[in-house]
Amino acid sequence: MISLTFPDGNAREFKSGVTGVDVAESISKSLAKKAVAMKLDGELKDLADPIDKDSSIEIVTRDDPAALELIRHDAAHVMAEAVQELYPGTQVTIGPVIDNGFYYDFDREEPFHPDELPVIEKKMREIIARGAPFKKEVWDRKKAEETFRDMGEDYKVELVDAIPDGDQIRIYSQGDWFDLCRGPHMPTTAKVGNAFKLLSIAGAYWRGDSNNPMLQRIYGTAWASEKELKAYLTMLEEAEKRDHRRLGREMDLYHFQEEAPGSVFWHAKGWTLFQELINYMRRRQNDAGYVEVNSPDMLDKVLWEQSGHWEKFGENMFTTVTPDERVYCCKPMNCPGHVQIFKNGLKSYRELPVKIAEFGKVHRYEPSGALHGLLRVRHFTQDDAHIFCTREQITEECVKVNDLILSIYRDFGFEDVVIKFSDRPPKRVGSDEVWDESEEALKKAVEAAGMEYEFNPGEGAFYGPKLEYVLRDAIGRDWQCGTLQVDLNLPERLGAFYIGQDGEKHVPVMLHRAMFGSLERFTGILIEQHAGHFPLWLAPIQVMVATIVSDADDYAGEVLEALKRAGLRGDVDLRNEKINYKVREHSVTKIPVLFVCGKREAEERTVSIRRLGSKDQTVLPLDEAIAALVGEAVAPDLKRLETAKAA
Repeated sequence: MISLTFPDGNAREFKSGVTGVDVAESISKSLAKKAVAMKLDGELKDLADPIDKDSSIEIVTRDDPAALELIRHDAAHVMAEAVQELYPGTQVTIGPVIDNGFYYDFDREEPFHPDELPVIEKKMREIIARGAPFKKEVWDRKKAEETFRDMGEDYKVELVDAIPDGDQIRIYSQGDWFDLCRGPHMPTTAKVGNAFKLLSIAGAYWRGDSNNPMLQRIYGTAWASEKELKAYLTMLEEAEKRDHRRLGREMDLYHFQEEAPGSVFWHAKGWTLFQELINYMRRRQNDAGYVEVNSPDMLDKVLWEQSGHWEKFGENMFTTVTPDERVYCCKPMNCPGHVQIFKNGLKSYRELPVKIAEFGKVHRYEPSGALHGLLRVRHFTQDDAHIFCTREQITEECVKVNDLILSIYRDFGFEDVVIKFSDRPPKRVGSDEVWDESEEALKKAVEAAGMEYEFNPGEGAFYGPKLEYVLRDAIGRDWQCGTLQVDLNLPERLGAFYIGQDGEKHVPVMLHRAMFGSLERFTGILIEQHAGHFPLWLAPIQVMVATIVSDADDYAGEVLEALKRAGLRGDVDLRNEKINYKVREHSVTKIPVLFVCGKREAEERTVSIRRLGSKDQTVLPLDEAIAALVGEAVAPDLKRLETAKAA
């Protein structure tokens, strides 16, 4: 007999070999009907799996959040069967669950066309309606290889070969169709339901290697209910409207081109926005006691070997060899350079913490297929900083960083922030004892700040554990931005020290901190958060002065000069076009305020004010209109300062 403990803490005895189906039926027939899987000691398992030892058990129904991954996994298998039924000779490769959906990669001679997606969806519904049971078998390696080879499934043969000796080779069938899969699956294809949709087609290299064949990837999404599917598709439509790549073109902010893949060509308006972000961050850092520095873009490979970056990160680094045969690396991170600045001159414990900040341009090789507008680039600017402190100062300094990060996000409209704690990764430097100390210090700091956090195992930096700050935007998407890391390894590897109270040398703790993270990426997130309609203080052009008739041209020039004297960013449109055309055009470029000037406005020294997104217009004297905008255009941090002074 074995003992199974249920979520309510009650335990019952069952015969060894009992299945999840048996357990569910022993509770109630209605539960057995709803059940799609079980959790054994927290791990999802097939309901049909035998249980042969004492365990905690939870019966998972289709409505359980844990079932969503199974719905998507099973939908992927159904899609693969549908494709092979419709297009014989197509090879199936891999089909994992991803955020909000799934995909499968196929090798087919003819390219898929978007018009074929509804055809595949129709076939999927037929397969789901059949309700074929998912059945698991464990095959030996020889049988699996021979079977897939005879079927012409060369990719599956390669996958079987890659399974380590001693691991099970699991085959899941649904009727006559089967695939190599770790599982688990729900009882039948019917449990997938009809709340799914195929979304797009893309190219993908086999195993992500450009030396391998190009496959065709079909993306889909699946949900537990039609209501959830509809909400997600609505969100995708909204995301399309907010796509920073399209808005970047319409607003004339930046562009990319093939001669510099993954590198941004900032236009004047985009660069103005970028500089406003830097100016804001510079003020916040200065107020928090940071000193700004600048370190070289290229450093000798030797330094990167000493830091550990070359071993752990070398394949992602850009390198060059000079005529004297020295190898230099374009910096992928600023930290080794900041250690060199800290080391320059003897430091006492009385000077700590030392806070060094840099808007440093870093360079990382990202595969071309991973590049995505401003969100994934090869050359980007980090609002990077490193705090050199004593062990006793870790908690206090981490709390200060945490508070600063959250304050900054609030200024940009991000109130919903999730903190994730990432511990030691498999590839790392330093001893387990040092990692134990680093992880404990970081946990203590976030708890001292009164913040809850999610655990993200194995995702720390190679030199230390980290906190990740994940923002939720206006349409419910999550973006990982800021980070905070406790590092007891890098300063020692690079020979940093300070003189302690005892007169001896001590290795400082190094806190790595980024708040925007990548400024390019944060700019892309902001564009999508605001759908290009920035608050006035951030807008590249805050006011466009547009004329109705040429008689108002001189007055429009005076208005523009008055705007500039008041510190507002403006431009003037004197083109011989109808005013409605000008209004539409400047609405597309998301200019927040239009000052319209005609003959009457010029005579009365007024302006007709139109706001982006509103059909209303207000006529005000020029000085009054500008004064109203000046107050609105103050950055949040400066507005707080003004309020504090007034108080």
